[in-house]
Formats: sequence, C-alpha cells, structure tokens
Amino acid sequence: MKFYAFVCSLLISILLLTSYNANTNEMKAVNQTKNNLNFSIEELNIPDLHQGYENGKFSVQQIVQAYLNRIEAIDKAGPALNALLEINPDALDIAKRLDAQLKAGKNKGALFGIPVLLKDNIDTHDKMSTTAGSKALAGSKPLQDSWVAAKLREAGAVILGKTNLSEWANFRSKISSSGWSGLGGQTKNPYKLDRNPCGSSSGSGVAVAASLSTLAIGTETNGSIVCPSNNNGVVGLKPTVGLISRSGIIPISFTQDSAGPMGRTVEDVAICLGALTGVDQGDAKSINSENHFLTDYTAYLKKDGLQGKRIGIYKPFADFHPRVSPVFHQAIEDMKAAGAKLIEIEEVMPEKVYDESYQIMLYEFKDGLNTYFTSLGDAAPIKNLNELIAFNEQDKTESTFDQKILIEAAEKADLDSKDYQDKLAKMLLNTQKDGMDKVMQENELDAFIAPTASPAWKTDLTNGDLYLGGSSSLSAMAGYPIISVPMGMVDGLPVGISIWGKAWSEGILFEIAYAYEQQTQHRKIPQYLPH
Repeated sequence: MKFYAFVCSLLISILLLTSYNANTNEMKAVNQTKNNLNFSIEELNIPDLHQGYENGKFSVQQIVQAYLNRIEAIDKAGPALNALLEINPDALDIAKRLDAQLKAGKNKGALFGIPVLLKDNIDTHDKMSTTAGSKALAGSKPLQDSWVAAKLREAGAVILGKTNLSEWANFRSKISSSGWSGLGGQTKNPYKLDRNPCGSSSGSGVAVAASLSTLAIGTETNGSIVCPSNNNGVVGLKPTVGLISRSGIIPISFTQDSAGPMGRTVEDVAICLGALTGVDQGDAKSINSENHFLTDYTAYLKKDGLQGKRIGIYKPFADFHPRVSPVFHQAIEDMKAAGAKLIEIEEVMPEKVYDESYQIMLYEFKDGLNTYFTSLGDAAPIKNLNELIAFNEQDKTESTFDQKILIEAAEKADLDSKDYQDKLAKMLLNTQKDGMDKVMQENELDAFIAPTASPAWKTDLTNGDLYLGGSSSLSAMAGYPIISVPMGMVDGLPVGISIWGKAWSEGILFEIAYAYEQQTQHRKIPQYLPH
C-alpha cells in the first residue's frame, strides 16, 4: 500500500509539473514581445497611442510591428489562441504611409494609427480574403471594400487582419461550438484555454482581450458581439440596426444584423463608433439613420452619467444563473450608489416572438446570401445557397458539424411571401411599439440592464455549446442598441452587464456604461491558464 501511495503521489507531482511548465511556457510567449521592445502594447488604448504618436514616443510602424510580433507569439505560438484567420500583408506599408502623414502634419482622423481587426465576414478589397470561416469561400476576394473597411481607412486606422468566427456567423448548425469554423478551427478563451470564447464574433473578442489589436469589429444578429464581450472581458456595442451600414458584410438578417466595435474600454468603443456612422444609400436601414447618427460620441463619456438615470432591471434574465446573480446584484447597488434609480421590469414581449425571429432569419439568410454571392461577380467560388450546401456535402473536412440551418433556409420562399411579411410585422410590433417603446415610456426608462450571459463554458466539439442563456434577444429582435461592459469575475472567468435601450439611444447607453466602468474598473487582463 505504501508503494501504491508513493506511485500515486509521484504521478500527481508529474502532472502538476507538466501543467506548470506548459503554463509557464505560454506566459513566456505572452511576454516575448515586451522583451524585444522599449514599451509594452498590452492594454494600450486609443488616447495612449495618439499621445505616443504626437510626442514621438513611438511610430505607427513600431506599434504595428509590435502587434504583429504579439500575434505571432500568442495567437500562433504560445497559448495558440487561434483568433486570427489572416494577417494583412500590407499592414506595415500602411503604417509607413501614416508615419509620413504624421510627419507632414496632415489631417490624421479619429482612428489615426489605430490597429483594428475585422471579423472575416466583413469585405476588404485588398490582398485578404473574406470567407465567413467557410472553406467554400477560401480565397474569395470581394470586388470592393465594405462600408466598414472604407470608413476605417478614411479615419486612419490600420486594418491588421481578419479574425476567426463561428462559421457563417453561427448560422449553419443547431449543434455547434462557438468560435469554430471549417477554415480556422476552434478559437480559445484567453482566460482559461479550455473555455469557449462565445460567438460568432469570437476571434474579435479574443483578439481585443489578449491585446492582439486595439480594436476589433464584430457583427451581431442576436448576441454575437455582446456574448464574446462577456466571455472575454471586453466592451462590445451592437448599435441600432442601420447606424453602421451593412454594405459588404456577409449577412444573416437584413432586419437584425449590425456591425459594431469591440474594445477594452468604453471610450475606445465610443471613438470607433463615431468613425463608422453615416448614411449609405446602398443599405436601406442606413438611410433611416439620417438625423440620428453622430460622428463623435465622446461627449457622452461622463463619470456622473448614472446620476438621475431610470434603469429597468429586466427580470426574465436577472437571476438566470446562480453564480452570476450575486455579481449582478452588486452592479445594481453600484448603480444606485452612483445616483441611478432601478425599477424591476417583467417580460416585455410574448414568447412566440422568438420563433418568429428565427423564421425571419431563415428567409433573410437565403435572400441575403444569394445576393452576396452575386456581388462577388464571375469569380465567385459559390453562386448560391444550394451550391454551398452541395459543397459542404462533398467536403468531408467540413463535417465537424451539420448544416441543418443552411438546408432550412434553402427551403424558404422569397421575401414577398405572406408568411414572411406577417411574421416580420408581428415581431417588430411586439418588440418595438408594443414592446420596448411602450414599457420604456410607461416607466420613464432610460435603459434596461441584465447580465449579458453566463461565465464561459468548456469547449466541446462533440456536443456543442453549453449555452445557458443571455439577455441579447429583446434588443436584437427590435433592432435596438445594446452594450456589454465587464461586471466582475466568476471562478476566474469574466462576466458582463448588458445595457440596452430604444432606437438611436447610443449616447445614453455610453453615459451609463462609461460611468459604471469608471466607478468599478472590472476589466482584468487574461492570464492564459490551461484550465
């Protein structure tokens, strides 16, 4: 028995030493870029970078090279987060041009020299591909920049590359792992590497959390910006549908889709949003933003922004997770202490709206994908949704998860069908006029709050996501804005609080989010633990 106990003790010691060495090697990789530079880029924000450029502390080329080094050390080697699908081969050349512009004292733009990563369903007309994570679009080159890419370049940003995502923005299979794509594989959570980053903007959330970029752009149909923000301890905004044009973004839903900025601070997200707004005649939803959009949201960054605010506690999701509830109730107390009045609100919309939303997405996904494939011109590798389904059936390497959602969408009729039109009208009525608008007016609310989601679950490529719920659906179906901000930690994993409100209320949401962030400072730097 003594010998047996000795052997067991020895085995445990070996396992602990192996785990320690693995984690130590990962942290060495994380710190590798610091050893090669006179400054650290970890956690740098937009004001930090702009100040450094102005006082000559560093150049844009140095910053871009530092990020490229960090991507190589952390995303490809070390912890191997697998957040990126592709690096922009022109990134350093762009940085060089910006340095020349800085030296000449020319107009620099709100995002001058700021490294940004794009979710790989956002078109760029350069040497990079746009794939939605699917091997069916491997090497696909759009014929022009998306609105988002063009506005980023106009503002002086450096597009560093494309991030991995849940394939087809998580609209392929009903059983899948968020952050997995056939082209890119599985993205890891930087807090605990065996945990899931959530999706579909998984790579964008992870990249920002791990300081692989200052900013990233994600897209959301329902939860795909705020959930990765929750799981990866960052700030993410899904604006009112139409505030940022969707031109050149591989779609799911014309009614619900929006791009949005993800950053480590509310300030960075607010600065980025202002650079992306404007009316685009190519997107009918964008036309609705006229007289509503701003090009600068920083005036709403007020430390006393909670003072006098009336905020609805959205009860259906307030206590959905027993480990998150105490953190959320502390957030409520923090908001009260900052001068806000909190009011409990029961259900805002009927349960049937969830199914209506899903059916609408199927209709719009078919129409939107076919339109997108046409936009690629004669060189399009896939011509329509049926060809995509056939490709997946033939390509066995795409078989990790099924494609039932693609098949369901292909079976839908056109958008002029009565079923689609009826469901769309009912969903919008129940979530907007008879939903959020009515409840907010009756209770004189500035916004709603609820926990964004649960702590990150363990990634499981066999059974798929253990998603326990979240609070994004109401704003998603209404097409209204929502922002997630770090709220605290549960067992070493970040969780966020979501704040959402009526259409075009981004300024109010920034006031609340910024005041809460500045008061609590819950953002924690990830440590890349193995489990």
